[in-house]
Amino acid sequence: MKHYLFFTRHTLPLPRADLVQVVNCANAAANLGYSTVLTYLRKAKNGFNPIEWLAPFHPNNPDESLAKFYNMQEKLKVSALPVFTLDNRSLNRWFNPSTVVSKYYFPIHLRPVTQLVHTRDWNFIKAAIKYGIPAIYEHHHYEQKQFEPNIVNHPLFQIAVTVADTVREDMIQNGMPSGKVIKLHNGFNRSFLIRYPQPAKLWREKLLANWRSHLVVYSGALHSFKGVDLMMDVAKELPFVQFVFAGGDANQVNAYEQLAADKQLGNVKFLGYVLHEQLASLLQAADILVHPHCSGIASTFTSPLKFFDYMASGTPIVATEIAPLMEFKPFNVVSGWCEPDNPVKLAECIQRVLETHPRKLEGYINTIDFVQQFSWENRIEKILSYVDEPLRQLVKIS
Repeated sequence: MKHYLFFTRHTLPLPRADLVQVVNCANAAANLGYSTVLTYLRKAKNGFNPIEWLAPFHPNNPDESLAKFYNMQEKLKVSALPVFTLDNRSLNRWFNPSTVVSKYYFPIHLRPVTQLVHTRDWNFIKAAIKYGIPAIYEHHHYEQKQFEPNIVNHPLFQIAVTVADTVREDMIQNGMPSGKVIKLHNGFNRSFLIRYPQPAKLWREKLLANWRSHLVVYSGALHSFKGVDLMMDVAKELPFVQFVFAGGDANQVNAYEQLAADKQLGNVKFLGYVLHEQLASLLQAADILVHPHCSGIASTFTSPLKFFDYMASGTPIVATEIAPLMEFKPFNVVSGWCEPDNPVKLAECIQRVLETHPRKLEGYINTIDFVQQFSWENRIEKILSYVDEPLRQLVKIS
């Protein structure tokens, strides 16, 4: 059996948006019935193991902890490819991940079982083309990368996918044929559509302390350019609101907890990374979900995963007006818009939405209905429509 193969060079699990995106794409392909395997790297536990080296590809169900971390459904298979670190520096040159994957794993172990490759890893794309496998490339950021003409013009190079028109234009400037690159937004996991009234109630009981009755939630990476520092100033403006941040690693959480303490903010809590199966109920527990992205270069290309999760929750959204989100403004799926980089305006917008859009247990149906088109499954189907029909003979197992 040959598979629809997704690949990332990172180890899993890690709390990173790019890896959440990769996993959800693979998960969606499996949900559509394709024989899908997500491959990733893992550091070998006991150094060089000849058995692992000679038979590295073993598609299996993900273990429970990995599945819960990314909210994987039962159809997706995974295969962790071991990589080794040796004491000898000269030997390590031959065992670096890029060399091992492209020159050993792919031609010997992956090529015979792969029908189609889908990855954000350019070296893996080149290996696929070299060994005769059609490939789909995801590229979501500006990079000083010239795309090799012999790769992008090859008939096996099917399509490149990005999430912003600005990145698409940048890719074309760097050698990607305009007819081989499309813009598609990211998506949401359909599990976010399920209503969780009791878990949401428990979140509110846990998070709303003392006399505060309103809960505003931010979900995503803890970076200043995403508006997290800005939200510290907003919290100071609205002491009657409880602000909760879901996301970030331990170092980021510690740094922002210290910042909140320095600013004497008693209405700010940081939860760290929240498992996706718990995140859906947290989003439904909120009175408002906030998308406070600042202006700057990052605001020109983001297609934030949380924005679609937010819509699926049916909870009122407050967002800053950055270019990639402006196409959603006519559809009234955001309850309040305000200019970026202005904590006073953002605080006023949050206060106004609290008054005009009270929390509903069932969520706001217009937003839930609108977001259906952005499921990961719909995104995969659109991407596959660009794959040449003779090359799209993917194995369906259901």
